[in-house]
Amino acid sequence: MLYQRILITGANGLLGQELVAQLSQHAEYDVLATARDPEPRFRGGSCGYVPLDITDARAVRRIFQDFTPTVVINCAAMTQVDRCEIEKEACWRVNVEAVETLARLCRQFGARLIQVSTDFVFDGTAGPYRETDRPNPINFYGRSKLASENVVREAGIDRWAIARTVLVYGTGEQLSRSNIALWVIEQLSQGRRIRVVTDQWRTPTYVADLAAGIERIVRYNKHGIYHISGREFLSVYDFACLIADVFDLDRSLIEPVDSATLNQVAPRPPRTGFIILKAETELGYRPRSIPEALRHLGQRLGLPVTLP
Repeated sequence: MLYQRILITGANGLLGQELVAQLSQHAEYDVLATARDPEPRFRGGSCGYVPLDITDARAVRRIFQDFTPTVVINCAAMTQVDRCEIEKEACWRVNVEAVETLARLCRQFGARLIQVSTDFVFDGTAGPYRETDRPNPINFYGRSKLASENVVREAGIDRWAIARTVLVYGTGEQLSRSNIALWVIEQLSQGRRIRVVTDQWRTPTYVADLAAGIERIVRYNKHGIYHISGREFLSVYDFACLIADVFDLDRSLIEPVDSATLNQVAPRPPRTGFIILKAETELGYRPRSIPEALRHLGQRLGLPVTLP
């Protein structure tokens, strides 16, 4: 059996934890999880854990020297869109300069690099998008992620992949950030009114499906850009209403608003979402429908859900 030594950065985040859980189920993968925290936030997973700040180039080099990965999956990033707009230098340091370090070391050590990216590399005027569509980010977060993609493409790595995704939701252990599904469930369960935008359209992505798609990039030794998301294209408001319906929550508490009323620091692209035909045909990627994904999430959360 040919073993793959897989280094996961950002392993304490939503996607990182899911990748650790899924990759640990494969005997052919030797996984090393890393994140900034001194200890892992997750339990289980047949892998080692080492604290790592990916902006510390010397520390990253030591990890490469000690573990000698064959594959690096970079889930570490600053993803808070408004914070990126305000703290541009910090955003660039994590989202671009750290990727330059990873790419350089992957080239030196002969490792593959899989970079996780975002629909926010597009301006949202013509979504849903294919991999061949031209990026045009409208906020600093999107610009930093597009710059990180360019770093990976131009680093001289033999085999690289970029996995773009959209509005990821799911659950993990001791997550430092919430996501739309957890937020809607929490707020509505407590009887709180929430405001959700009707003029932003996405293809929401269940984290378990995203991790499965990335695992297939590893397994099939794929190269290039892949759009990995859900299939359904709908407004964020309609998605929130679906969440309410599946968990039998009061959808009348969801107030439809347009983006301008939220006064967010960074502009959001109005219509992104992905066409996932390439991932379906080349990877055999099969995302759950949104109701199926939400019921699966409900099982993980121990919450009752409505039947189809």
